[in-house]
Amino acid sequence: MNYTELVTAIENTVENTFDKVDVDRFIQLTEELVYNTVQLPTLRKNVTGSTTANNKYLSIPSDYIATFSVAVVDTDGSYNYLLDKDVNFIRECYPKATDTGIPYCYSNFNADAFILGPTPDKAYTVELHYFYYPESIVTANTSWLGDNFEAVLVNGSVLEAARFMKAEQDIVALYTNMFSQSMQLLKTLGDGKLRRDAYRSGQVRDAVN
Repeated sequence: MNYTELVTAIENTVENTFDKVDVDRFIQLTEELVYNTVQLPTLRKNVTGSTTANNKYLSIPSDYIATFSVAVVDTDGSYNYLLDKDVNFIRECYPKATDTGIPYCYSNFNADAFILGPTPDKAYTVELHYFYYPESIVTANTSWLGDNFEAVLVNGSVLEAARFMKAEQDIVALYTNMFSQSMQLLKTLGDGKLRRDAYRSGQVRDAVN
């Protein structure tokens, strides 16, 4: 299902037409909820970056949702996986500017950066394996959800449209149930079949500066 087909399905279901800005919002709200609720192995990727000496922070990619793993990669290619700790734990364990060395742990400091502990004493290659936001079907015309699990896009967008139209509560309840069932099926798919497919087909690796 592409973008045009999705819009047609939404409008046919609720028997109404919408301005593009409104229907795009219905779709994007659905995508945001889906990607933040269900972690799909097919929507994971790896990026590599580098720490900076005496800088405890490491930038987070703009399409980041959640971490799968963070590792320091040695020159011989071996991986040292960092432990996910609380920000306060890192600050208490490594309170001084002189607390430097090879990073042992990390935490999400804010939406833009991880904090590392201890503070890197030199440049280290770091590989981040994470769940990411794919481009919206609104701008890309197609998407993984549209190609593989259109029901969740249609049902979620229809629910948003019904709320926008201030539909009767029984109608909203019906669409809510349909969307919930779609989400449960998608979660089952993500927890099972796609996990095997992701390992079989390999992982996407993109270099970043």
